[in-house]
Amino acid sequence: MSVLTPYQLRQQCRSGAFSGNTSGLAPGFVQANMAILPKQYAADFLQFCHFNPKPCPLLGMAATPGAIDMPALANDLDIRSDLPRYRIFRQGRLIEEVTDVRDYWRDDLVTFLIGCSFSFEESLLADGLEIRNISENVNVPMYRTNIACTPAGVFHGGMVVSMRPMLPADAIRAIQICSRFPQVHGAPVHFGDPMAIGITDITKPDFGDAVTIKPGEVPVFWACGVTPQVAIANAGVEFCITHSPGHMLVTDVPNSKLSVL
Repeated sequence: MSVLTPYQLRQQCRSGAFSGNTSGLAPGFVQANMAILPKQYAADFLQFCHFNPKPCPLLGMAATPGAIDMPALANDLDIRSDLPRYRIFRQGRLIEEVTDVRDYWRDDLVTFLIGCSFSFEESLLADGLEIRNISENVNVPMYRTNIACTPAGVFHGGMVVSMRPMLPADAIRAIQICSRFPQVHGAPVHFGDPMAIGITDITKPDFGDAVTIKPGEVPVFWACGVTPQVAIANAGVEFCITHSPGHMLVTDVPNSKLSVL
């Protein structure tokens, strides 16, 4: 699967042939979190992203309500079918996970794409750092925290983080590498004691899968694009579509285009 181009991977999602998590797939290309909201919430959500660029670095926004494509980011995109798995929310509550949202589509929906930490994993691997969720072939572990986001309109809540265990020296190197990629969450927000950011049990992630933390390693935490899902749930919006955690849109944009150095 990892040898597929982004376009081929999206086509497999569209046909229903692939519905798994996308970590490590289509190496070299930007992956994106997604949120689709009715037009009435779009201005507040856009402001929430601008106020919280670490967990919500905005990569793109649909040009008009109802648009299913985003040509600057992906060729022949149908946002309704080209992700592996979606979540449907009503009144802020998760009601269903599906692999295609064409039956739910409305002409007033506005799509937002947000940077994803899967994009910087490639640079960490290239530097010889192990990414445990990739080596163990599971979804990255993600946790709710006590780090408050800046509210905007109806949207508010705490930051969600993704975690990758590393030796302390590797954690420092990861900070240096990821600082070059602010559009995909940038440097970690914390490493070391999980309790310091409100995580009471590191073995029980709120999203994704637990991974092994070896002796001598520390958990390293990055701001995560699942954060908007918490804000959406808190806002109780009447309808929303998001990606399922770990099941991203793979774009045609090279990761190298996001480096600021």
